[in-house]
Amino acid sequence: MADTTTPDVAGEVVDLCRDLIRIDTSNYGDDESTGERKAAEYVATLLDEVGIAAEVIETAPGRANVVARWGGGGTGTGADRGALLLHGHLDVVPAAAEDWTVPPFSGEIQDGYVWGRGAVDMKDFDAMLLSVVRARQRAGRVPEREIVLCFTADEEAGGHHGAQLLVENHAEWFEGCTEAVGEVGGFSTTVRGRRLYLIEAAEKGMAWMRLSARGRAGHGSMMNDDNAVTRLASAVARIGAYDWPVRLTPTMRTLLATVGELAGVEATPENAPALVEEFGDAARMLGAVLRNSTNPTMLTAGYKVNVIPTDATAHVDGRFLPGFEDEFFATLAELTGEGIDIDFLSKQPPWETPYDGALVDAMTRSLLAEDPEALVAPYLMSGGTDAKHFLALGVRSYGFAPLRLPDDLDFTALFHGVDERVPVDALEFGARVMDRFLDHA
Repeated sequence: MADTTTPDVAGEVVDLCRDLIRIDTSNYGDDESTGERKAAEYVATLLDEVGIAAEVIETAPGRANVVARWGGGGTGTGADRGALLLHGHLDVVPAAAEDWTVPPFSGEIQDGYVWGRGAVDMKDFDAMLLSVVRARQRAGRVPEREIVLCFTADEEAGGHHGAQLLVENHAEWFEGCTEAVGEVGGFSTTVRGRRLYLIEAAEKGMAWMRLSARGRAGHGSMMNDDNAVTRLASAVARIGAYDWPVRLTPTMRTLLATVGELAGVEATPENAPALVEEFGDAARMLGAVLRNSTNPTMLTAGYKVNVIPTDATAHVDGRFLPGFEDEFFATLAELTGEGIDIDFLSKQPPWETPYDGALVDAMTRSLLAEDPEALVAPYLMSGGTDAKHFLALGVRSYGFAPLRLPDDLDFTALFHGVDERVPVDALEFGARVMDRFLDHA
């Protein structure tokens, strides 16, 4: 099929993004949330308006997801490769309005950006999908390959009320899916003057842990050789200070080889940290995927300064690379030591998808059609997405939410950050790329 675009494919994307931002879907974790129901109903209405039957599935009061099947029945490109799952989440992390330049749920446009919580994580991609799907449906450009559209709840707290329950209890919606595309990838960064688009082909695993120590309570003025706080603090200090070794997965070897060519050096584990620095601000995220990591995040103990408490607890955010799970957990056990119990609040596996095949070709081709001088390469994402749950279906997963970004925008700092915003022209670019992608996927 020739590279063509659907009329008005980007016509709604900015307004849809603003509308979604204005629906507060804050997810506070621990099952506390404003809920995604209103946003889910809005999405379902947008699909129903153009004749795509959508179902709202509530997995807990107010925690709503949207699923729909679209296209299929063709005999051309992609029609024989099973269904393609396109997924985005509707929830966002909370935002403290007093810290923001604009109200975080206003969806205001300033300086060429749409501002608001969810602008990049990930109501921008939700808006791209909806704009493209609605425009193609109106124009009669329905994909020959069957598409499953899925908009989920609770991704920001592990997906337990969203993708996880959909996969466990509503798997019929995903029957026949062989590949999936969601966040976080397809965005541009600049290395040595060349624009480079990063496609997510892997994610670190996640181990959110609660460490608990129990000792002998007593008066703070007396001798006590069984102090829970001391034991826990020692373990937390060891865990937080540990220097994890560099470990390169196939995805990062491919990415660093691309950067090495630009820098005129061969990529090796020894120079990997230096090559990552070539990404500038994006090194904040990419530097985290050269190693396993353990970051202590919370400490709790005691209730009075002169009372030695019985219990002390800490929380640690652990992330581990594909292929290095055994090393991670064995090292963690050594660092923790005796007398500490570990409970996993969320434990999700890493994943890595081979960076090859027709879907990768479709993503690359659609990006280069809009930005011919650019480079495209895979990367490993430091955080987690709903892809972890959909992988249980046996699908090949990628992150591809295309955005052409200004060189001076610190994009990775906007995820969960203050003054989250997305360029208007990047939204429109993303809609055009996704339209081309559907022609080849």
